[in-house]
Amino acid sequence: MRNDEFIKKYLKDLELVTKQISHEDIDRVIKLLHDAWENGRQIFLAGNGGSAATAAHFAGDLAKFASVEGKKRFRAMALTDNLPLLTAITNDLGWENAYVEQLKNFMNKGDVLIVISVHGGSGSDKAGPWSQNLLKAAKFVKDNGGKVIGLAGFDGGVLKQIADACIVVPIHSTPHIEGFHSVLAHLICARLRELIAES
Repeated sequence: MRNDEFIKKYLKDLELVTKQISHEDIDRVIKLLHDAWENGRQIFLAGNGGSAATAAHFAGDLAKFASVEGKKRFRAMALTDNLPLLTAITNDLGWENAYVEQLKNFMNKGDVLIVISVHGGSGSDKAGPWSQNLLKAAKFVKDNGGKVIGLAGFDGGVLKQIADACIVVPIHSTPHIEGFHSVLAHLICARLRELIAES
């Protein structure tokens, strides 16, 4: 395949994702986050690999870009960003506890966890270690009166079943899914900024 053919196919696949993604699920996520803002809830974000970078970027945009002068602000933090804490937990308690142990420190009832995972996890019996630390954190939040938002791909995995709202990027391609998760984060923050400015 020539470069121009690859480029055309890659972008065509993105176009199909744009047409097929659920607007209703995006709307649900925006409403959950706007409600969290109105009620002063904290927003936590987590992901592994490329999704860890998306979690950090999303947290930064919630805290900065979605802020409007004169209005209260989002309290958002990525659980990927405190490397001393993250590595201490991993060293002492294992990677599966990297996020849930931080939530035990910081989470209050009503807070929101955004989980970003390409596959969404498929259960420890099927997917081995894939995303089990994320699913453990999501279950902790649900069990302690919080809300879970998912950004996933493929079929959404277990995350889609656990989450209060989950946007599934409808394609079986990790690069497309990870890239579109960034698009969704920007879309969501841009809309939240508008809603906050109008309130």
